[in-house]
Amino acid sequence: MIRPWTLQTVAEATGGRLVGDPATPVAGVSVDSRAVAPGELFVALRGERFDGHRFTAEARRNGAAAVLVATPALGEEPAVIVADTATALRDLAAYRRAELDVPVVAITGSTGKTTTKDLLAAALPGSTASLRSYNNEVGVPLTVLAAGPDTTYLIVEAGSRGVGHLRWLLPAIRPDVAVITNLGVVHLETFGTVERLAAAKWELVEGLKPEGVAVLPSDDPRLRREHPGRTITFGAGPGADVAVRDVTPGDDGRARFRLVTPAGERAVTLRLPGSHQPRNAAAAVAAGLALGVDLDTLIDGITRAEGSPWRMEIHRGSFTVVNDAYNANPDSVEAALRTVAAMPGRHVAVLGAMAELGPVEEEEHVRIGMLAADLGFAAVVTVGHDPGIARGAGEVAHPAADDGAALQLLDTMVEPGDVVLVKASRAIGLEGLAAALREEAGA
Repeated sequence: MIRPWTLQTVAEATGGRLVGDPATPVAGVSVDSRAVAPGELFVALRGERFDGHRFTAEARRNGAAAVLVATPALGEEPAVIVADTATALRDLAAYRRAELDVPVVAITGSTGKTTTKDLLAAALPGSTASLRSYNNEVGVPLTVLAAGPDTTYLIVEAGSRGVGHLRWLLPAIRPDVAVITNLGVVHLETFGTVERLAAAKWELVEGLKPEGVAVLPSDDPRLRREHPGRTITFGAGPGADVAVRDVTPGDDGRARFRLVTPAGERAVTLRLPGSHQPRNAAAAVAAGLALGVDLDTLIDGITRAEGSPWRMEIHRGSFTVVNDAYNANPDSVEAALRTVAAMPGRHVAVLGAMAELGPVEEEEHVRIGMLAADLGFAAVVTVGHDPGIARGAGEVAHPAADDGAALQLLDTMVEPGDVVLVKASRAIGLEGLAAALREEAGA
């Protein structure tokens, strides 16, 4: 049961030292001094390039009821002083998690986390879900803290940058259902080996309640491990509990397919474009079935789901712009290329580097370039540093130093009726280029 919080609640949850009136009401938690709402607690986080402690005065002026800090000198009344504010934020979320009497679904994996979360959130009425890609040590606690008395399901997207990261977050999550979407080659720069990657993702399953359910891809032997609860598998393989069959790509980029489940079989057409979406839909439906939700309710929800910004957004004008610029890794770039290649028209790819691939960086970039050429793309424009896409694409490659140079190139080559894909890792920031192309297309 969720009870009103006070400053005393915050001190108890974090083990912090209370300064001021213990009965001070706390209406919520914020980590942004500019956006803190009246009555909320401002948590002063520290990062490599910022320190929230510099903005406690601003937070108070904007109506913060109190601040949570790690610097005693800033502990003016009312405040709670802790050793580490990031840990304290996690502990506040753990306290809220203990108050919640609703099922919690946690989703991790190399790719597909956000889309699977979006699909499942659309299928579970009254659910509270992570905003955008709120999946790190700040976003996960804030997602849990956002759950209120009206929440019926909590859906948490949980990323991992290394072994132990998910385990650190588990007190705030404690999932009833743990979903691992897949294990790709992304983040090998951080994890080092695929085995360490698998171990890191499996931490989420280790955090399941004894009666919990693991939702796992049927085609990955690295995730065939023992755990105390049940397992439901999904995928295109013959042994999947929730199986994808007869995928047909549409001219609009959307996939049609059959979903075969223990609760029945359904024909599905998603609003979300992408040849990879049926697999994400299967993961979402498997999680919903693990919760005991009716299959028709789940199918109705996933077919109405809208995607998060900059993920396979299709904008039609004099030419079509496919904005998939939010992030990129080998699996998602391949899926985007294949989806666009199936759409009518002449195809152009605007690609930037895929980050955090470690020892397979060059190999994977060359492979993606070769795939684009093999799929018949008329041009592959590479933006900025390119570890090998242009080399793989060969004669259709057109390197550009930056966004401006890429836009100039595209002005000379894009024709009416073309389909232009824009995709790169988040650090490359091609969403501005996608917006400029959309404006030019009148889309």
